[in-house]
Amino acid sequence: MNKYKFKIKNLDCANCANELERVLQKIDIIENVSISFMTQKLTFECAEENREQALETIRKVIKKEEPHVTIEEV
Repeated sequence: MNKYKFKIKNLDCANCANELERVLQKIDIIENVSISFMTQKLTFECAEENREQALETIRKVIKKEEPHVTIEEV
């Protein structure tokens, strides 16, 4: 498992971060998902071979749940 860190932009509130984190935790190929509203960071772990699929899935979930939120690699 590798740990990946992303900057999360346009997140409105801590409750939004908690809800988004809760939904992302349901994705099977990623583990230890954490979203910090204070630092505007998203971290997760996944196997190296699943990285691209995990990112694609995370972006789809974010677009559905919080359409104005974006992520970029740190």
